[in-house]
Amino acid sequence: MYVASTRDAGGAPPVGAPRASRVPTTVYLLGTVSLLTDISAEMVTAFLPVYVIFSLQMSYLQLGLLDGVYTGATAVLRLVGGYWADRVHRHKAVAVVGYGLSAVTKLVFPAVGASTLGLGGVLAVDRAGKGLRTAPRDAMISLVTAPDKLGSAFGVHRTMDTIGALIGPLATFAVLTWLTTSPGPIFAISFCFGLVGLIVLVAFVRQPPLQRVKGAVSPRALAGLLRLRGVRRTTTAAALLGLATISDAFVFVVLQRAAGVSPTWLALMPVGTALTFLLAATPLGRFADRVGRWRVFFAGHVLLLAVYLLLLGPFSGLPLVLLTVALHGLFYAATDGVLMAHGATLVPEHLRAGGLSIVQTGQALARFASSVGFGLLLQSLAFTPSVWIAIGTMLAALACTYLLIRPEVAR
Repeated sequence: MYVASTRDAGGAPPVGAPRASRVPTTVYLLGTVSLLTDISAEMVTAFLPVYVIFSLQMSYLQLGLLDGVYTGATAVLRLVGGYWADRVHRHKAVAVVGYGLSAVTKLVFPAVGASTLGLGGVLAVDRAGKGLRTAPRDAMISLVTAPDKLGSAFGVHRTMDTIGALIGPLATFAVLTWLTTSPGPIFAISFCFGLVGLIVLVAFVRQPPLQRVKGAVSPRALAGLLRLRGVRRTTTAAALLGLATISDAFVFVVLQRAAGVSPTWLALMPVGTALTFLLAATPLGRFADRVGRWRVFFAGHVLLLAVYLLLLGPFSGLPLVLLTVALHGLFYAATDGVLMAHGATLVPEHLRAGGLSIVQTGQALARFASSVGFGLLLQSLAFTPSVWIAIGTMLAALACTYLLIRPEVAR
């Protein structure tokens, strides 16, 4: 069996020795890959509600199914990617396959037209690529970073990732406003950014050198991680909160109606979320290292509850949009990288990618169910009762999670 040893591309010292306090270079390189890839992905994400509802005239249920596929198709392949990366000891190689798969799908979107089945299939393949790459990438970040700096490292990575999430919707908005409403150019530009990100990963990111140590990597060993109290409870809690999380697409669709702004603003709403995420991810990652990562993760979902309350439209117009997307961005800054930093402390290094994939899979499956469920609600109920049901679900999930993992004892 193998784990990272002597010194990696980010400057990590030998295993067992004190590691440098700075964020390793590997983290910045992986952040650059994620930045470019996220421009590619978020161009499509920002365009999807406009494309599906207004261009293709599909129903809210169809949007929910497509968005659920976009969120949940990663689930099983997160486990596959994590397990295989640990098994072959080549986290980078598995990540390359995942990034490459997602990049290629951008060329296929225009060919499937208005077919729900075709769009769902392409989205599934795109998200399969994300599923393969996420756990190996996060494992590389955790393996080259000192344990007490994990929140900071994931915060830096998510900050760079979010720069891409900020640029992507802006690029989509610019194309829709100044060039054409045809989907072809959006998907072509998206592919180009994904390809450049893949080139950076292949050419500049190095797989950490490995040394032999004891420890088996097998499906049984991976499943055995769920016998660890911390892994089991963290996965369960992440899934509970994921089940109560309305997908971004629906948050923005409901917000557009509540605020009474033009549908064109749907492509810009992710920019507000991304901008707040960009500004807050690194500071909140450092804060989580000091006060406890689970506490910050839990608090992030309290912020999401505030977002749901704002979707009821206590006021309208641009102020409602600005406040809601700001809180939405803070929710992501407090939860995305922080959950992985917390999870990385719960599993041994030789099962790091697989262990993180267990937590990610539980969350992804829950969010898939949430997307489909909220789509069904909007199909059969008005916006207001649907949001009230989401609020009640989140309150129940927060209560159950607090009882499962008390913030004052979990780090």
